[in-house]
Amino acid sequence: MDGWIGTGKVRAREQGEAVEIAIDGLTTQAKYYKPLVYEFMRKEWASRPSWGDYVVEIVMEHVGDPPWMDLDNLAKALLDAIKGYLFHDDSQVARLLVERREGERERITIRVFPRA
Repeated sequence: MDGWIGTGKVRAREQGEAVEIAIDGLTTQAKYYKPLVYEFMRKEWASRPSWGDYVVEIVMEHVGDPPWMDLDNLAKALLDAIKGYLFHDDSQVARLLVERREGERERITIRVFPRA
């Protein structure tokens, strides 16, 4: 399955220096995602956090009308969930892109990689 780890709502894989996390389904409650992703990282992610500057790209894909959710709250919940697993502190995020767009299925994708 292309190197994906995880079988539930949250899956992740490494692609070179990048880590991609996929979360299936959407809810309007941004706070729902923090414990969901945090538990996945705690139980299933093996690599250690690193220092240096990072780029984080978050894409929320929706079908039909977009869910009524503030993207800034979503970003904060997801950054809190991956902090300590992919990087040590939010201050290491040198570039943050958060985007909402229509897609083929309801999903959130997070890509994290070192800044060049």
